[in-house]
Amino acid sequence: MQRTKTSERKPLAVVLRESIWARGLTPEQMARVEADTVEQFVPKGGYVCHKGEKVDAWIGVVDGLVKMANISAEGKTVTFTGLSAGGWFGEGTILKNELRKYDVTALRDSRIARMPVRTFNWLLDNSLPFTRFLLMQLNERLGQFIGMVEFDRMLDVDARVARCLAAMFNSHLYPGADTLLQISQEEIGYLSGASRQRANQALQVLEREGLLKVDYGGIQILDLDGLRRFRA
Repeated sequence: MQRTKTSERKPLAVVLRESIWARGLTPEQMARVEADTVEQFVPKGGYVCHKGEKVDAWIGVVDGLVKMANISAEGKTVTFTGLSAGGWFGEGTILKNELRKYDVTALRDSRIARMPVRTFNWLLDNSLPFTRFLLMQLNERLGQFIGMVEFDRMLDVDARVARCLAAMFNSHLYPGADTLLQISQEEIGYLSGASRQRANQALQVLEREGLLKVDYGGIQILDLDGLRRFRA
């Protein structure tokens, strides 16, 4: 989840070719993907997509960090997951052909890729490797959400923050993760359902346990397995 300096930003075509779902595509299929997929800039606080809208694209995070969430009628925010560079989402809604059931907002300035639904469905019909990728994607996402329900009901804030950080190292859902997470305490709070102050306290606990080190502008992960097992 490293931030990319403007001078180091890769062209969209390069990012698409490096995506894990693109590895089994033929040159013809890759050419169509590059021709049809467009890039969108979403500033911090802006909406990538809205709950209730008709889905017109499969969406990927080229650079940045976004949050998938809903707001209840009482005004309570429920965060489902965060998505960093390399993560793609929305395939379930496309497959079910239904309206989107969540909002996605940018926690920092983000570059977003949008592959039209028609292109997504064409790949699904014509690429067995792409279909296999989607099966894995759906299975990993299901496991992630089951874990989140368990964590929310059974764990305290310190453990939720630990699991939130560990979840960012799923190599299928977040292929761009690095042991130095350039993520703010405010962003961790958003993703774990805690205030910035409480997230900071949790990080101090995890640091004393030797699981991570809080550096300026980021968090160095020292023991990923330890984060996954913390207070299990």
